[in-house]
Amino acid sequence: MREAHPTERAVGMAWYVSDADGTGGRLRDADEDFRVREIERFETESVDADPGGYPHVVLRAELRGWDTNDFAARLSDGLGISRERVSWAGTKDKHAVTTQLFSVRDVDPDAVTAFRDAASEIRDADVEVLGRAGRSIEFGDLVGNEFEIVVSDADRPEQAEAVASELRSFGGDETQIGVPNYFGQQRFGSQRPVTHEVGLHVVRGEWEEAVLSYVGNPSESEPEGTQEARARADDAASGDRDWGRVLEDYPRRLRYERSMLHSLAESGGTEPEHFREALETVPSNLQRLFVHAAQSYVFNLILSERLERGLPFDRPVEGDVACFSDRSAPGELVVPDTDRLQRVTGERVETMARHCERGRAFVTAPLVGTETDLADGEQGEIEREVLDELDLDPADFDLPGEFDSTGTRRAILVRTDLDVSVEGDDVGVNFALPKGSYATVVLREFLKADPIDLG
Repeated sequence: MREAHPTERAVGMAWYVSDADGTGGRLRDADEDFRVREIERFETESVDADPGGYPHVVLRAELRGWDTNDFAARLSDGLGISRERVSWAGTKDKHAVTTQLFSVRDVDPDAVTAFRDAASEIRDADVEVLGRAGRSIEFGDLVGNEFEIVVSDADRPEQAEAVASELRSFGGDETQIGVPNYFGQQRFGSQRPVTHEVGLHVVRGEWEEAVLSYVGNPSESEPEGTQEARARADDAASGDRDWGRVLEDYPRRLRYERSMLHSLAESGGTEPEHFREALETVPSNLQRLFVHAAQSYVFNLILSERLERGLPFDRPVEGDVACFSDRSAPGELVVPDTDRLQRVTGERVETMARHCERGRAFVTAPLVGTETDLADGEQGEIEREVLDELDLDPADFDLPGEFDSTGTRRAILVRTDLDVSVEGDDVGVNFALPKGSYATVVLREFLKADPIDLG
């Protein structure tokens, strides 16, 4: 194993599992160099179906250079509806060409078509209305994602196969690579990784600290003017608490931060409930994301500690909690089903190891919530130690509104077929991943570059 860069260690990704030197190079030289297409499993009815029974219009969008949240906001603005009426299955990278599904509640399909056709309204997006549905698309309503990625100007393109060979060994499969199923950098903020810090404060009931982690807390990766605005928010917190004055000079493009500041200016921003109300002004999916990012950080720390202790990822040890695969998932992608869990007793270790070898089961770690049962044995020891170090307990996730989380478990290993091609200094990498797994977690093993330098 190799120690990861400080940027990655800050979000819990402490190790590379391949020792081979990386290829180096850059990601996203152009949006077309990073293509993502959802593997769909959401069914629709005809666009002419009864709007009373099927109130949700479903569309497929191919987006270039769009953040998913930004596109949803632009779509809702263009249709003259609340942002809360737009839903999607998964958040995608901004600097990419992405193909994904959206649903819009109580809207005329012709209005979506008209919006699509107005070039000034919807830049760099191709939108196709697919039909109607009886419910909205929910986060996770997909099987996975297919990726076609080009690493540009690689320093050592010949290293790609050496890395792939080591990843096949780590995954315990001669035909597929395997990597720890870390949450990638973008889960926490690619340039300013603070989302998990906000979430940790929320879980601890530290509402003021949560808001200031988001609206204050300047990062050197941001423009100078943004850093200054965030610094003024920090100063106000320790001084006159004139949130209106902070809001006046705050960059308008940071609309979620501004909505929090506007709430603080109206309430006075002095009591814990004022700060909780400020957090609740952002969209519900972002409120959930704060807590999800905290859970993801804990998960990454648990995986890093398991790596450091030399415990296997491709098979269980006594005390692990395993899940079975989702046999109903369409296509060839093997998808974990974390609703089907089994605690691995000493008598079951070898049987579960065979299931894991055949892709029928996966070892898991917790995304901690109120209903989390921690593992036994050495894995349970790891989980408890990480929570103790962060001063967290599963009961802490009993929170108001959208912040509440019951928790779940997540596979600790992701395997995939992977095709690598080298053309000059460019390395092409094609693969598919189950929903919730990150392409950058595969790519980091190949590049071994600091995420800040990837561009």
